[in-house]
Amino acid sequence: MRNLSLKQLQAVAAVARLGTMTRAAQELNVTSAALYARIRQLEEEAGLLLFDRTPTGLRPTDAGREMLWAIDSINTVLETCADRLETLKGGAGGRVAMGVVSTAKYFAPGIISGFVGTHPAVEINLAVGNRGTMVEALRNYEIDFAIMGRPPRDFAIEAETFGVHPIVIVAAPSHPFAGRTRLTREDLAQESFLVREEGSGTRTVFEEFMNGIMIKRARLGIDAGSNETIKQAVMAGLGIALISAHTVAAELGSGRLILLEVDGLPIRRDWYAVRRADKVLGPAAAACWDYVVKDGGRWLPQLALAHRVSAVTAEFEA
Repeated sequence: MRNLSLKQLQAVAAVARLGTMTRAAQELNVTSAALYARIRQLEEEAGLLLFDRTPTGLRPTDAGREMLWAIDSINTVLETCADRLETLKGGAGGRVAMGVVSTAKYFAPGIISGFVGTHPAVEINLAVGNRGTMVEALRNYEIDFAIMGRPPRDFAIEAETFGVHPIVIVAAPSHPFAGRTRLTREDLAQESFLVREEGSGTRTVFEEFMNGIMIKRARLGIDAGSNETIKQAVMAGLGIALISAHTVAAELGSGRLILLEVDGLPIRRDWYAVRRADKVLGPAAAACWDYVVKDGGRWLPQLALAHRVSAVTAEFEA
């Protein structure tokens, strides 16, 4: 049935509904001979009769009913497609491919929830990965836009900030530095650091902040490429970590982690919505982009260190 056409399907549907070739041909504005030829061709391809002759007219056989089921299915798909196209015109529905760096996964669901609350017909496809992965996804047109802390510079992009992104150093509450003030980077040189993997934005910030200071890596035989792994290891007393404050907001609030007061911290970064400059966003993606830029900031975790962030210069801004 590889050569099945819509005209042939329409012929089967008309004959089944009207009961005669003549009436079906009149409705389809073709000759009875042409209509008979369409039906006959289908029957030859299927190897089965599609209609039985009865005293009350032509009636579909089992094979004919299977064909009618296919016709109904195709009509449903076409109607759904038409509805989706109408929805896309108005931006009320459609699909958005959004990428977020792993550090942003702690608040991205809130942003998505806020957006779909006003755009319930939109489907969000969410990709999560480190900065390098998200940059490649943007480069290869795999996503409409991304949320990240440091936009790429090696291809043309559009980027909009939507909130402050503070970077801090955390430790377990039992750490010897707990309660100390005015720590320096040199004071930290002998501490065991838990560090994100190459390609992550936090790793880049860490290398910039500790530039020129010899550090010790935590003696931890596991992949520390996850914020969750790092948080759990710090809480277990296996080391300290420079990390996004937004990833540890819950642990700081519950006292499971503490901030170390170090000169130059917190480092102020910003959260960005980023897309390729040549990427044309559909109505749904454009509406989601606008929501992130205008309202994304209110979904960021509220931290007690906010007043300190505003006082710290962006010395390490890349």
